[in-house]
Amino acid sequence: MFDVSSTQLNIWIASFLWPLTRILGLISSAPLYGNVSVPATTKILLGVLLSLIIAPTVPSLPSMDPMSLAGLLILVQQLIIGLAMGFAMRIVFAGVEMAGEISGMTMGLGFATFFDPQSQGHSSAISQFLSLITLMIYLATNMHLVLLSILADSFTTMPIMATPLGNNFFNGLVTWGGHIFSIGVQLSLPIVTILLMTNIALGILTRAAPQLNLFGIGFPVTIAAGFIMLALILPYLAMPLDRLFMEAMHMISGMTDASLSPLNSTLSAPLNRR
Repeated sequence: MFDVSSTQLNIWIASFLWPLTRILGLISSAPLYGNVSVPATTKILLGVLLSLIIAPTVPSLPSMDPMSLAGLLILVQQLIIGLAMGFAMRIVFAGVEMAGEISGMTMGLGFATFFDPQSQGHSSAISQFLSLITLMIYLATNMHLVLLSILADSFTTMPIMATPLGNNFFNGLVTWGGHIFSIGVQLSLPIVTILLMTNIALGILTRAAPQLNLFGIGFPVTIAAGFIMLALILPYLAMPLDRLFMEAMHMISGMTDASLSPLNSTLSAPLNRR
């Protein structure tokens, strides 16, 4: 007769529930996996399949009831870790979207907004276009698979335990989040520069020939110059985006590694050199 004690049952539940929570946290916040167009059933099934694969390799777990207060605190902790890992990668996409917003407003396309199902708000056409390009590069470089690999390794580098998360975990995430603005400005800088030169030229032209209608020729010229510059920089966009993806992966690896400090200078140095 097969006899199962309550202690063994709690261990089996915890060994599946706690890794599943971290995995579902990442799936719900990471790019591609957390898109609102992906059905919730698909996300849950993906999380369950990944948990069935990863759970047997997870190191020893705390011996406590998963339904107790301490067990629920561990559950919340695993959810926070998964959400933070997905959010760290989402910051790169937010920076690219900010670059699109800056470029669109400078081009005069600030009024051309569409509903963005990802953010549940309105974003400019240029922002959505750059976001789709970033997503294609994200898939072409297999970063979505690398993210799952780091997730699987995180159960070894940051094992499931009752110890609270340190300050470095949250400080590192906040520090990385501050790069949204630098990413947006740096990616939009070529378009903003050429549009600034175009506006200066239009100002000189209007001063030299006051009879010209600035509003009649200004908007078409700035929009055309912006699109031409956008077409010129698209072939070279893969290199900085790939570098940003690698920095995000390094950030996630350092954030989930107890032996590394997420606030080390190697995270911000590559951005400062660009």
